[in-house]
Amino acid sequence: MREKTSINQAPPTAEPISRLIQELNKLPGIGIKSAQRLAFYLLRAPEESARLLSEAILSVKQQITFCSVCFNVTDSDPCRICRNEERDRSKVCIVEQPQDILALEHTRIYKGLYHVLHGAISPTDGVGAGDIRIRELLERLKNNQVDEVILATNTNLEGEQTAMYLNRLISPLGIKVTRLARGLPFGTELEYADDVTLTRAIEGRQEF
Repeated sequence: MREKTSINQAPPTAEPISRLIQELNKLPGIGIKSAQRLAFYLLRAPEESARLLSEAILSVKQQITFCSVCFNVTDSDPCRICRNEERDRSKVCIVEQPQDILALEHTRIYKGLYHVLHGAISPTDGVGAGDIRIRELLERLKNNQVDEVILATNTNLEGEQTAMYLNRLISPLGIKVTRLARGLPFGTELEYADDVTLTRAIEGRQEF
């Protein structure tokens, strides 16, 4: 007769590997199978590779902060984009997250500045206008240097709500408000859009 498996049975692999798998599994988009593959990849990798990875992770947590102007992530303040004198300071592109800037910069078509909201208005999730960087945006727009604000929030319900709210606040300031063209399908997150689609969306932007 087979013995019953004990509830306190030891894990099938060594504790440090199990712990690494558990931590990797907490990352977005990493399922348990992917976490296992990554853990055993790191186990087989040279110790130097593992050390460099751990140092890179720690440096991100210890050295990265928010730009005091646009709230992009940066290791210097202001960030490289904000202090670049060659950027067009008459245009500010509004995005939800820092990774959206990476997507837009990869197209090499937009030469203005950015403002990162760090979220979108979502009443169902308890996120209101006061929970994202809208007040800081309005302060920036008081300097009379900005002629156009480009709303590049995601094309989903939360992004559309945020864009409409911002349009109501900015339009009375006499600043032109545009929205990325509808080359972006509804529900698309900016960071996942391809370069061609993003380029067309920027070039074909329309007044809100």
